[in-house]
Amino acid sequence: MRIGVSLSSSHRTDDAREGARWMVERTRAANAAGLDSLFVGDHHSTGPGKYYQNSPILGRLLAEWDERPAGALYLLPLWHPVLLAEQVGTLASIAQGRFIMQCAVGAEDDPAFDALGVKPSQRPSRFEECLETVRALWAGESIEGNGRRYPFRTARVAPVPSEPIEVWIGGSVPTTIDRAARLGDAWLADPGLTPVVAREHAAMYLNRSVVHGRKPKAVAIRRDIYVGADPEEPRRTVAPILARGYRGFDPSALVWGSVEQVAGQFRTLADHRVH
Repeated sequence: MRIGVSLSSSHRTDDAREGARWMVERTRAANAAGLDSLFVGDHHSTGPGKYYQNSPILGRLLAEWDERPAGALYLLPLWHPVLLAEQVGTLASIAQGRFIMQCAVGAEDDPAFDALGVKPSQRPSRFEECLETVRALWAGESIEGNGRRYPFRTARVAPVPSEPIEVWIGGSVPTTIDRAARLGDAWLADPGLTPVVAREHAAMYLNRSVVHGRKPKAVAIRRDIYVGADPEEPRRTVAPILARGYRGFDPSALVWGSVEQVAGQFRTLADHRVH
């Protein structure tokens, strides 16, 4: 089992530089702790809290990282494939090691679709067309934009990645899990899945990978985590948050407690071969 960190990019602070500084400090701490990978997320049209956009903030964070894998999540239907290919190509050139693009279709009710003028009903088709175009551009091809969702003329990008970009695809229903098996290198689980559902979905993904003749590189289970200094402090901190219905999650989907308790919960995931 490998354990990485996906940093929160959302921070409530009056000082915009403070939130960015927190992300830099947490990256340094993750590096010093020997975590296996570093990621940031993707949201748009947010507020009132500060949200630090993935490509520029990751470019800064990579200065605090080493050759271990790093990457970012991109909600593909919201991105033009030429711009995305350029952004990731540059980030992969900055990164010292393997670059991973996590991606998903996004939630149908995400206000970012209205803000960016994208029809939520087109999410699946835009996702697949964007991914196909981006991969062709990363291969150094000069392509004609004859797609249905992204009309453009001729495009080519540079720099292209020095090594293949791994694509981890998120999904939590059979259709999206099958898409991850068909098009991706790994499946990225929603952090709100209970351990039981996560195991079921992981098994579904592995089965569909066999059907599509692909060998997965990873099954990535995301978890929101709180680590306290002792067993009592996390209870005092987490209990009120759970009582308010934290993110609508089933409490069993969360990992929290002392260092020893959190490590034990991770071992349980490893025992079930979900990692």
